[in-house]
Amino acid sequence: MARPAAFLLALTMVTTATSAAAPPSQVTQILYGASYYSEYLPSELGAGRVQTDVSLMKSAGINVVRMGESSWGSFEPADGHFDFAWMDRTVAALGKAGIRVILGTPTYSMPPWLASAHPELYAQPLGGGAVGYGMRQNMNFDDPVFRRYAERMIRELVSHYRNNPTVIGWQLDNETGPNGAANPGVFAGFVRHLQAKFATTEALDRAWFLNYWGQAIHDWSDMPRPDFTVSPSYKLEWARFQRSRVTAYLAWQGSLVRSFARADQIVLHDFASAMRTDVDEFAIAPQLDVVGINVYHETQERMDGQWQAMQGDYARSLKHLNYFVTETSAQTIGWNSSGQFPPYDGQLRLDVYANVASGANMLLYWHWTSLHAGLETYWKGVLGHDLEPGRAYQEIARTGAELQRLGPAIANLQVHNEVAILYSADSSNALNFMPYKKSAGGDWRPEQTSGYGSTVKQLHRALYQADVGVDFLSADDPKVDFSRYRLVVVPSLYVAGDPLLGQLASYVKAGGHVLMTFKSGFTNENSAVRWQRSPGPLAAAAGFTYQEFSSLAQPLRLRGDPYQAAEHNRVSDWAEFLQLGTAKALAWYDDPVVGRWAAITRNDYGKGSLTYEGTALSDELQFAVVRDVLRTSGVADSSSSIPVAVRTRTAIDSEGRALHFLMNFASQPARLTYPGPAAEDLLSGRSLAAGQAVEIGPWDLLIARDSSSAGPKSKKR
Repeated sequence: MARPAAFLLALTMVTTATSAAAPPSQVTQILYGASYYSEYLPSELGAGRVQTDVSLMKSAGINVVRMGESSWGSFEPADGHFDFAWMDRTVAALGKAGIRVILGTPTYSMPPWLASAHPELYAQPLGGGAVGYGMRQNMNFDDPVFRRYAERMIRELVSHYRNNPTVIGWQLDNETGPNGAANPGVFAGFVRHLQAKFATTEALDRAWFLNYWGQAIHDWSDMPRPDFTVSPSYKLEWARFQRSRVTAYLAWQGSLVRSFARADQIVLHDFASAMRTDVDEFAIAPQLDVVGINVYHETQERMDGQWQAMQGDYARSLKHLNYFVTETSAQTIGWNSSGQFPPYDGQLRLDVYANVASGANMLLYWHWTSLHAGLETYWKGVLGHDLEPGRAYQEIARTGAELQRLGPAIANLQVHNEVAILYSADSSNALNFMPYKKSAGGDWRPEQTSGYGSTVKQLHRALYQADVGVDFLSADDPKVDFSRYRLVVVPSLYVAGDPLLGQLASYVKAGGHVLMTFKSGFTNENSAVRWQRSPGPLAAAAGFTYQEFSSLAQPLRLRGDPYQAAEHNRVSDWAEFLQLGTAKALAWYDDPVVGRWAAITRNDYGKGSLTYEGTALSDELQFAVVRDVLRTSGVADSSSSIPVAVRTRTAIDSEGRALHFLMNFASQPARLTYPGPAAEDLLSGRSLAAGQAVEIGPWDLLIARDSSSAGPKSKKR
């Protein structure tokens, strides 16, 4: 039987899960759109407003929208009473215009009637405290009662749209986290988790050193709740358990959705951002057809593309496939009006290509129309509060037209890197429990990080400034493969079992290179300090040991300014007193007391090397050290040959040709000598020759496609 034309159109936009040719993340053109909430529109506008919005979307080159993830109370306004008619009208209008739809399971915001009937479903926080209705994600999703209602909602929704050709996929929940739930049922599940992991209370007591303060337990029924624990080991295991709850919940939803969905409908989730310490993205990713990530970014003079690159590098690494940006900034963002910084001309367009260059196959703005009430009133959409096309709309329409013209030329780009960052959520959590520096709080911002997160970001930024692409590896993966990379960067690996440290040492001995920062190897997998000289099992590969360390009340300089950092020649926060063995000192502290110890070392071990930073470096020092390590490891660094505001990203297209994205993150034109072989700028159509002088306008870019195929780039050493 012939299939409807609309259904066939959907298949040309997203390669289906049943296709043998490519994974579901593959597309024939970049998916470009926004989240759309017709139910949020002022009722006075009437049904005609949806037609107006759809017409504007079509004119702007929008080909996909995301809807429904917040609308349980609209789909099911009363217990067991379902209403899909309002969404049917919106889906029909979009489908008629050729715009595809991704629907979300609306389980992250339970409706008032459910909360009223079952107040026990509220997520009860550690230490107690009042709970009530008002905020989203305020439920214990492990509760069997909640699961029963959520299953019914998902079953009805997915079954209703299973055969609708406009609906091409399903988003599981929304930015899911553990919701801080410490309900009695959650704690009971935690005790079962401990029993499965440790088998006996004696083993748990030994691992966590619970004899401290005489708190060893001798029967599982005596296990204290985590509300007031001071044990770092307990806190770490509780954090792991909370992450595992999210993984299990999304796995449950994914299985449920697939049991009712059409075979070609993709299943994805939108991670709130990369490297959340309460979510195990690496464990969740295998259960998804496509990884989605929400990438909000700085604007105006603070936008330099690094945040987009880091988020994309992480998302792409979760499955080593293309990914979707499920939310990104349309105009200003914020839960109040104190930080409203609208993007400059060109920044919205440049943001799209910055994400595509990292391997994104979909870009969705959050959201289409700005809200007229609620907490996110000032998180503006493509259309402002007047609902009329403005400056943002015009730029988005220009970008949409370009994406349509470029078609498959920039879709499904493959990124091959020689450098990886080893990410450890355990280390991040443990260093939050035992911080080495105080961090100030503040309103939410896209790039706000502290402690471990700030070290990861600083290292990624240094590599980004050096124009070096990055993958991420998970420290939780027992089969982690370092051998694919010339250089592995290891931020503060505070929590690590002996096997992982042994893998790193073996990688170096076999010819790999490691850049590692302070506090690495200090505790074992239970966040217990090792009873041997630091850095424990890494001592031979690192070529040093240390017995002492110090907080730094004031920054120190490095003796002789070894990296020519001038006024930026400073270290801060923390200093390990490294005692040299086979390692050589690259830098010493410039201090009459602390200066007897090395600050930065390098050890040649086997065929490779391990460079270690025993202190926190200024951004400029970190960049200099990274460039030095890149030279040692044989990774090309092109940053000195291009203007400082220009960043390049290279990917391979479906024909095996290299695409070079040269992006100018500045309000002034950038002039440079084109560094690549003969190429064509896909945006302007002009030819580019090696050594040719080119100019890139403010917040603009070139997409240079090599004239000939070089074949896939090897990632082996």
